[in-house]
Amino acid sequence: MQNILDAILAGDTPGEEFANLEIPDHYRAATVHKDEALMFEGVPSKEKDPRKSIHIEDVALPELGPGEALVAVMASAINYNTVWTSIFEPVSTFGFLERYGRLSPLTKRHDLPYHVVGSDLAGVVLRTGPGVTKWKPGQEVVAHCLSVELESPDGHDDTMMDPEQRIWGFETNFGGLADVALVKSNQLLPKPDHLTWEEAASPGLVNATAYRQLVSKN
Repeated sequence: MQNILDAILAGDTPGEEFANLEIPDHYRAATVHKDEALMFEGVPSKEKDPRKSIHIEDVALPELGPGEALVAVMASAINYNTVWTSIFEPVSTFGFLERYGRLSPLTKRHDLPYHVVGSDLAGVVLRTGPGVTKWKPGQEVVAHCLSVELESPDGHDDTMMDPEQRIWGFETNFGGLADVALVKSNQLLPKPDHLTWEEAASPGLVNATAYRQLVSKN
């Protein structure tokens, strides 16, 4: 991963060089484990300690599918979904991953015995899958948390109404608390130049939630 970090910090690495950077087949990530989903059973919520459930470990790089992007994560954030995931409340997220895995052969990748958590990031595009036209390697981006399929007209006016909408890193795998994240390309937004990586990564999920409750027509 050092070669990727060096290219980002250089500040002038052209996109074609990012496209040719070697990406390791494993990367460091914050995970919870399926076989530990009952570890806090009977423990009051306020006494559940995420330090006991979160693992920092190397995991396999997921295969890149159509309409997706691999992003080198420069900053991420903690939000309520990540806290819930870490203490297995209100339910274990592995049920979400199992259901998502049944949707298609491509989504089967998400049904694993570990869950890479995190629903926020700011970083740099490393690779894009077939069908992605807007985003290119080397672009600085922020990832929104909403993952949608948009195969139903219900979500065309409001993506939150998509029957298959999910929160990335909570109801899907390969989240943002990692060196690399897998996202749908339609989650990506340009990173504002005037913000640091940390500033760009932190407001996404929580600000979008507040905006929807207070401003959005829905």
